[in-house]
Amino acid sequence: MQSVSQEPTKAFLVADSSSLTDIEQKLILAIGKSESPVNTSGSRGKNCFNANAQFDTLPASQMNIMQHHQYLFEIPLQRKKGLSHKGGYPNNIGAALEYVCEHAFSPESGSRLKEGVPQILILLSGDRSRDDIRTPVKMIKETGIMAISIGTTDADTLELQTISKEPKYALSVTDYEELPTVLQDVLSLLKETSNPIVQMGNTTRFGNIFISAKDTADVVFLIDGSFDSRSGFEEIRNFVKGIVEILKVGNNGDKVAVVQYSRVATVNFYLNSYSSRSDVLNSIRTIYHKFGRPLNTGKALEFVRDHVFAASVGGRPTKSVLQYLFIFSGGRSGDDVRGPAQSLRKNGIVTFCFGTKNADTLEMQTISFTPAHYFFVPDYKSLHNIKESVKERMEQTDEIAKIENVGKQ
Repeated sequence: MQSVSQEPTKAFLVADSSSLTDIEQKLILAIGKSESPVNTSGSRGKNCFNANAQFDTLPASQMNIMQHHQYLFEIPLQRKKGLSHKGGYPNNIGAALEYVCEHAFSPESGSRLKEGVPQILILLSGDRSRDDIRTPVKMIKETGIMAISIGTTDADTLELQTISKEPKYALSVTDYEELPTVLQDVLSLLKETSNPIVQMGNTTRFGNIFISAKDTADVVFLIDGSFDSRSGFEEIRNFVKGIVEILKVGNNGDKVAVVQYSRVATVNFYLNSYSSRSDVLNSIRTIYHKFGRPLNTGKALEFVRDHVFAASVGGRPTKSVLQYLFIFSGGRSGDDVRGPAQSLRKNGIVTFCFGTKNADTLEMQTISFTPAHYFFVPDYKSLHNIKESVKERMEQTDEIAKIENVGKQ
């Protein structure tokens, strides 16, 4: 259990739900069990501090992190037993996320983000949010807060997966009386997210994940070839050329591939098709619009993962090479994107998403490497306005490069 609680700051965000009043003590006990082994004395380095907040229309902080840093874990547990149900309606998860980001995870409240301590948020929700969560979700993820969400049958699963660090960090229970059944899952996720970050020269270790600075990249452009993009295809092509122009294309340098998708994905050229930037640019100039419907983004993501980033066609997944995926979407996917998106992220592929007003923002944020890797444009003619922002984001991502899971140490 001590290995589970490797010093993260925990903030417990309790949603308003009529069912909570009936099982309040059971809920507190379930949370208490997960914290009993934790030393919050603050006497031995970066220990685990706790904070609580409840929310409905407006969030309310009931215990900040700093209040208990001089005491053992019994004090926070006593405070939890004394919590009273806040009550209220409606369920404004977006406002609550913004609140904990600005107040519970602030240095003034005891947050130690700047010291490299993992910031973990556990969200319990019994209903879908009545306000917009997109901007607050982007805020917590850009801040570095890793969210674990637990929702009942009345909660919105996709909404909770969007809030969570990854879709697998969103857990479901029939009602709050079943919370003890997911306790071990929560502890496993806490252990996974609580591994400390260690810097070793050009390599950063985050638990079992090693992230190293690299100079070369495999770059795949996945372009919406459906009817949704027919009026902006030329602008997409020009934008792709602009990105290629900043790459160092070569056999031992950057490699480029282009794929179009609608109902199925079609390769225009693979990573090993061309070894010079001029050849790549010439090929892009001759690409014509594929057309078709529906827009099956999930299948397209699986296709590029299995057939375009593959070593047999020039991909370098086992070498020290960063792998980028740029996806352009002018509409909502006709199939599920969550599993394929999670798989790409697990494989270390950094995905940038570009969506127009007809694309689904939550879907795009789910696919992108982080919400900050998603760029909204009113239409494809506006792509040139974000070119510099994309370059800056690429430069920032270059600092970490390819992610490799090397197994337990």
